[in-house]
Amino acid sequence: MDTKRERAQRASAAGLGWFLVAACLGLARGQDAAGGADSSRPTPGDLDALSLEELLDVEVTSVAKKEQRLSESAAAVYVITQEDIRRSGIREIPELLRLVPGLQVARIDSNKWAISSRGFNGRFANKLLVLIDGRSVYTPLFSGVYWDVQDTLVKDIERIEVIRGPGAALWGANAVNGVINIITKAAEDTQGGLVTGGGGSEDPFSGGLRYGGAIGERAHYRVYGKYANHDDFVYAGGGDAADEWDLLQGGFRLDWKAAPSDLLTIQGDTYAGEVQSRTTIAVVGPPFSQTRDDAAHLFGANALARWTHTFSESSEGVLQAYYDRADRNDHIFPNVHDTFDVDLQHRFAALPWNEVTWGLGYRAVLDQLEDGPSAFAAPQSRTVHLLNGFLQDESRFFGDALRITLGTKLEHNDFTGLEVQPSGRIAWIASERHTFWGAASHAVRTPSRAENDIRFNSSASPGLVAAVFGTNGTESEALHAFELGYRTRPLDWISLDAAAFYNLYDGLQTTSAGIPFFEASPPPAHVVVPLAFGNKMEGETLGVELSVAVRATEWWKLSGGYTFLEMSLDARSSAAAGADDAEDRSPANQAHLRSYFDLPWDLELDLLLFYVDHISGFRVPSYVRLDARLGWRPTKDLEVSVGVQNALDDRHPEFGAEPLTTPSEVEHSVYGRLTWRF
Repeated sequence: MDTKRERAQRASAAGLGWFLVAACLGLARGQDAAGGADSSRPTPGDLDALSLEELLDVEVTSVAKKEQRLSESAAAVYVITQEDIRRSGIREIPELLRLVPGLQVARIDSNKWAISSRGFNGRFANKLLVLIDGRSVYTPLFSGVYWDVQDTLVKDIERIEVIRGPGAALWGANAVNGVINIITKAAEDTQGGLVTGGGGSEDPFSGGLRYGGAIGERAHYRVYGKYANHDDFVYAGGGDAADEWDLLQGGFRLDWKAAPSDLLTIQGDTYAGEVQSRTTIAVVGPPFSQTRDDAAHLFGANALARWTHTFSESSEGVLQAYYDRADRNDHIFPNVHDTFDVDLQHRFAALPWNEVTWGLGYRAVLDQLEDGPSAFAAPQSRTVHLLNGFLQDESRFFGDALRITLGTKLEHNDFTGLEVQPSGRIAWIASERHTFWGAASHAVRTPSRAENDIRFNSSASPGLVAAVFGTNGTESEALHAFELGYRTRPLDWISLDAAAFYNLYDGLQTTSAGIPFFEASPPPAHVVVPLAFGNKMEGETLGVELSVAVRATEWWKLSGGYTFLEMSLDARSSAAAGADDAEDRSPANQAHLRSYFDLPWDLELDLLLFYVDHISGFRVPSYVRLDARLGWRPTKDLEVSVGVQNALDDRHPEFGAEPLTTPSEVEHSVYGRLTWRF
């Protein structure tokens, strides 16, 4: 019987054959280009047909909580468009983030990712705020993100806005090193039906259905459902890894324009799935450690309502409320979180050259944690309250060429009390082709439930147990950030975006050994060596992020990015641990290059090349990844594509082992997909 690898190799050979044919067609297209434009090229309304000037005019909302041109934003902001998503061939949201300069994205195994901005990467990375349509999706358990359940129908994503650097003055605690805002399309833009499906060597099947319609003249809706099954990867020593997973998800959105000045949006999602994992845990008695292959059962649901009222051209109010339930039932640490959130925002023009935005918010998180074989919580249930308010003032001078934005966020949480997070930003729009900007910000990462209330047995031996203990006195991690940026379009066919940053951190998380104590239960009796969470690390990071886009011809577009990162962290006490681990878990250099070819006969050839430097902390070597996609769009309603991912090697590791995590190696894969709109 054929092995999984033999089947994948034959499929890869067939897929690469398609791309060799497409490359030849690309040469032919180059010879035909002088003869005139191809009538099959997408219409000017499609994003891939926009000029670079029009792409820079795309409006973003994550920087200032209002619409503003990307080219005029005083922040390191990058937008993944729907066209980028379609032509990348990528269908998982965390994988799409590889396209963003300044983000570190590593796949730990088939269902786990380490994703961060500007360093401090890991499965439990906790300095990056992630939102979907304004709903925060981070888990209060460890202030990070479970990436395996952050999903939607990717055809319904309008854009993904990514801010590298602090966004705390508007978005609050945990928006320390960046903000990712996933924005889906309005219901009016998803009318009619859509069927999409496909499979491959690593993803046996994935598919989705969506239908949108109208209710009268003022209301539009859509409903969708999707399912994805993902195969397991392989371990470094050989053999299939125990990390396959699947997820079933569905949802709806309703947009009702009740009046010319009022828009009501109601939307919701629910999901259920199963995730396989191999974990090694410490146990008090012989054999003192256990390695288990187990399944985590996942369930979640959310509902959001948002009312937008336009008072005038210069004044708008938004009231939003949402509920989110996340239930993760695994053998390590079963947990359930219920989140209630309400937020009010108002923007108005105080003077012709001045605009003020302010807001108030309240969030309550009720959790229920169950003890596992090596993790324990006290108390097992807790409700955490968060009150916040923000104020932002933007002033414009010299005919809007100079823009100064000052603001601050005030938050009160149950762990550290009141936190103040101010920022100042300045943008100088020297001309339509040149924008300079700078920013200085203060942000904090508040303690999580795990850092306050959880005990975790990290290792055991005869008569001895090492355990990490949460501490009620844990403080917030603090950041002082300084940024400079420059955007330019020197010629109509090329644009460049550069950002540099220098970050100073204080009170970073560490663990320190305490006084050992005797424990008789659970038997056998043993001595516990406590490791307590603390804030005894400081340090600095600096880096440069570059992105460039080139419209080489009407039928060929290139874009790319480069990131350099340097970290220097120091523990203030020789007894504190954590500096070396955090410093050596992010690559120093990263680069990527994308090439989009529009070929004759409605064909598209897309190539993505990634380079990621080595990760010394895990002894993970550097790697180069090549993805290729061949698409065919015979009509505007039908699309067929085949592709290969990780084409240059059979497999490679991207990250190392962390607590409760057994890494596996990413394999090369081939796929085929079909999308039909009706």
